[in-house]
Amino acid sequence: MRILIIGNMGYVGTEVAKSLRARRPDVTLDGFDNAYFAHCLTGCGFLPERCLDQQFYGDVRGTSIDLTGYDSVVQLAAISNDPMSSRFQAVTLDINRDTTIALAKASAAAGVRNFVFASSCSVYGISDGPARKESDALNPITTYAKSKIGAEQELATIDPNMVVTCLRFATACGMSDRLRLDLVLNDFVACALSRQKISVLSDGTPWRPLIDVADMARAIDWAIVRSAEAGGRFLAINVGSDDHNYQVKELANAVASKVPGADVLINTSAPVDSRSYKVDFGLFRSLAPHHQPVVKLDESIENLISGLKRMSFKDGEFFSSNLIRLKVLEGHMQAGRLNERLEWRKCS
Repeated sequence: MRILIIGNMGYVGTEVAKSLRARRPDVTLDGFDNAYFAHCLTGCGFLPERCLDQQFYGDVRGTSIDLTGYDSVVQLAAISNDPMSSRFQAVTLDINRDTTIALAKASAAAGVRNFVFASSCSVYGISDGPARKESDALNPITTYAKSKIGAEQELATIDPNMVVTCLRFATACGMSDRLRLDLVLNDFVACALSRQKISVLSDGTPWRPLIDVADMARAIDWAIVRSAEAGGRFLAINVGSDDHNYQVKELANAVASKVPGADVLINTSAPVDSRSYKVDFGLFRSLAPHHQPVVKLDESIENLISGLKRMSFKDGEFFSSNLIRLKVLEGHMQAGRLNERLEWRKCS
């Protein structure tokens, strides 16, 4: 079996590659990445890409990737959160939507059996009432969410001989060899350790479903071999666990309970947060019973604490550091390495 992970050198992709190698030691496992965040290693003792058979480099927007012979393609490459998508709106739609569609079409033409797309539960936007199911109306608020649902809609029309799985992931969290701190739980742990204070910018009531990055990898392991009999040729599916829907204030208090002396400050006068949704993961539970999330909230927090301590992390101003993905891109641009379209300039 041959698997290609596109976007393997990010926060999620780094852990997916390691997990797939551990679970499937005999497969051919390759990676393709633009290397925006390749240098953002966090406490690991070796380059994570050593677990791959080959690492390819290039821009997914302008590179013709040879997909011949691959059984499964995992598309993780993306402008990956709301602040980045707000700053780079056209690029977000280009990479997250248009390029994903082009990759899927190329995969189908090359005879790839399974195409896996990392989508997001953020497509539900502001959702009052019951937890959102896949059949419920969508309400994408941000450019990021709109790019994900735009890709999903086109992927549904791709060649019927290829199985396409859109994994609508809950909000990512947990430790990675390329850690991000621009995610709600990761942010709270970093604030607790470095500032002894967790500042909740909303009133704490918005809902977020969470999934540890290790459990994201577990779901991808299911999707790369999913048959059309398990959900249909095209499937958009919520990925997470029903008991991992949390209000933001619950997350802050859970972190504070693990870091002695950390206080929680909630902005009770904050405007309404545009991202609040509970999600129903019943379909994923029924179709993938052996690939369900197993990492509990306390474990994610404890792993983050251990990982940050291993890094000797003490930076109370980490919002301006390489642990924030937007800051990494802005740093490349300020140094003249990237242009406004996030294309690498030639080395001189």
